[in-house]
Amino acid sequence: MRKSFHDDSNGPSAATRRRWLSAAAGITTLAAVGATGCMPVSAGETREVPAFKSAEPVAATGNTEVAVLAGGCFWGVQGVFQHVKGVSNAVSGYAGGEKRTAAYQTVSGGGTGHAESVQLTFDPRQISYARLLQIFFSVAHDPTQLNRQGPDQGTQYRSAIFPANDAQAKVAKAYIAQLDQAHVFEAPIVTRLEPSQSFFPAEDYHQDFLTLNPRYPYIVVNDMPKVGALKRLFPAVYQTEPALVSQARR
Repeated sequence: MRKSFHDDSNGPSAATRRRWLSAAAGITTLAAVGATGCMPVSAGETREVPAFKSAEPVAATGNTEVAVLAGGCFWGVQGVFQHVKGVSNAVSGYAGGEKRTAAYQTVSGGGTGHAESVQLTFDPRQISYARLLQIFFSVAHDPTQLNRQGPDQGTQYRSAIFPANDAQAKVAKAYIAQLDQAHVFEAPIVTRLEPSQSFFPAEDYHQDFLTLNPRYPYIVVNDMPKVGALKRLFPAVYQTEPALVSQARR
């Protein structure tokens, strides 16, 4: 099993300590209610939002496309999309800032402009970009939380979409408007569109974290319920075997 966190002679980062504390609180709650599985996520996180409606079909531009999404801790977002048919690779990383600051300990400080993100490589003939966004808004995160996601706080945990091209930007903007106009969520969507941003892969120990550490307290409490919601709400696109980064590198 890989190391859970980076080596840090000065002690764990603030973000790491928050995750430890939130995990401990979650396990305490599980024990108190006598649960044997994952804690359920809120109704807003597990509700299937309406599909994207557009009079203009979005044509596939090739055999593979890339999408970059940010929705809190990248462990859970990566874990969800690794179970989506048509996604051949999902890489945890950083987007929104500069290359020189694209490192976990630095990003965790909250002042780099980066968001913990996941880069998806997908086959548009199997799954559309709009469908990926539907999953993103339905189960991968809560798009109404500003600069936070569950127990994690700071701009590095913001909800953001980094369109790879004008077509993706158009779909994302229209879809957010559609969901807001329909009042799908009780609060406004705060997801930011941040085009033309570079993506930088995270450290190796962050890749495939959910799959490699399914019993890690933070994963049990915060992320496994999302994978369960994907299977329940999107059975047609759910795949049992995840598309792992470690496999893609072979």
